[in-house]
Amino acid sequence: MPKPPSKLDVVLVKCKADLEELGEKVDANFLRAVAKSCGPSIYKKDSALVAFSDKEEVKRVRKNFLIKKLGLKDTEKLDEGLATVKKAYSKRSKQRVVVYYLLAKLFKKRKAITG
Repeated sequence: MPKPPSKLDVVLVKCKADLEELGEKVDANFLRAVAKSCGPSIYKKDSALVAFSDKEEVKRVRKNFLIKKLGLKDTEKLDEGLATVKKAYSKRSKQRVVVYYLLAKLFKKRKAITG
């Protein structure tokens, strides 16, 4: 009898599907690393999503992910990157893992996630 998929695997399947819909060639190892870097927040319905319509949420992504996690400087380029990802990932429900994957790729900061 096969083992049921882990919670992480379930999230990764959803995120991979979203990325493929965007035409991304998905790097499964990088996607897994991004998901793990998000911690348990990806398993809760509300925190698993990024609400670009919520200015406070966007500020948190900017500060906690782009600046703290990826080590980027606080410049206008961060807002441009967020706008680019928001436009590209136009689905109503935006998975946090997918948003972070796209941002890390856009800013060429894979090593900040994978170590």
